[in-house]
Amino acid sequence: MPLFLTRWITHICAPTFIFLAGIGAYLSLKRGKTKQQLCQFLLLRGCWFILLDLTVIRLSWRFNLSSMFSAAGVLWVIGCSMIFLAAIIYLPTRIIAAIGILLIVGHNLFDNVQAEQLGNIGWLWAILHQRTMIEPISGFRLFILYPLIPWIGVMALGYAFGTLFEMEKYRRLQLLRKIGLSMLVAFIIIRATNIYGDPNPWSIQSNFPDTLLSFIDCHKYPPSLLYLLITLGLAILLLYFLEKSNIRYLKPLIILGQQPLFFYVIHVYLIHLTAILFALSRYGITPFTFSQLGISWKPKSFGYDLPIVYLIWLLITFLLYIICDWFAKYKKKHKSKWWLNYL
Repeated sequence: MPLFLTRWITHICAPTFIFLAGIGAYLSLKRGKTKQQLCQFLLLRGCWFILLDLTVIRLSWRFNLSSMFSAAGVLWVIGCSMIFLAAIIYLPTRIIAAIGILLIVGHNLFDNVQAEQLGNIGWLWAILHQRTMIEPISGFRLFILYPLIPWIGVMALGYAFGTLFEMEKYRRLQLLRKIGLSMLVAFIIIRATNIYGDPNPWSIQSNFPDTLLSFIDCHKYPPSLLYLLITLGLAILLLYFLEKSNIRYLKPLIILGQQPLFFYVIHVYLIHLTAILFALSRYGITPFTFSQLGISWKPKSFGYDLPIVYLIWLLITFLLYIICDWFAKYKKKHKSKWWLNYL
């Protein structure tokens, strides 16, 4: 159970990142950007995210650019979501919200549609809604880890959600609490029926803890309606509690949160390098140690128990705080450097 929950809690990250990116896009309008400027920024930043995912992030996972294989991961889908948001930015905010809700609530109707059934356009369905491998160029394989739907709807909904941050604080806090709790209640009710909202039904197990794990174990690739209800519901409640908290105690989180892209890129490299150091210390130089670490064959004894994993996590988080704090000060000191806006 601790191992399951350790992995499960990380599921909140991707929906929250994409949802907050939509909120940030809306708030940039309130900081003085015109819709034309925001549209151009979203297009450029979206393309930049896609490029990063297929190059810099690909290298961070494999330490090998020679392989004719790549994965379309979280930066890919954030970038595509930004491009989609740029395409609908001139629509009324209520229409953008409706598009987001429709994509989130309705996409599970198409769970049984498979790319193989669609012949020559199967690759398009894979990009939109099915986690699978495609070959866009002869000899080059691309694994669609994050299909676009409903992620593009999550960013669109986040953009519309940004209107809450124009409200008076007390009213906003009330709505954050009500919306977050309502999403969790909706999750429980819909999940209990086992009729719609997730391709993987839950089942009663031999004991209550295992039944509970089955109940909250929802489909991520692509994220089901129920997956998004529970993760975004928790994220919105977290926003509520953080806004009510004393800001002085949140400074470390603020430092990390102010550099999300920089943090993401650095953290993969830092974790991968740490894994290599531990592997070298235990096994020496082996075929899996460097470019194929974590992908191909590994010894059965590879890895550590959870207490050690948590200690390593705390150490890496502390190092990331130091690095992000330095980068934040560097950005503040060099505001004139335009390229810093893309990190």
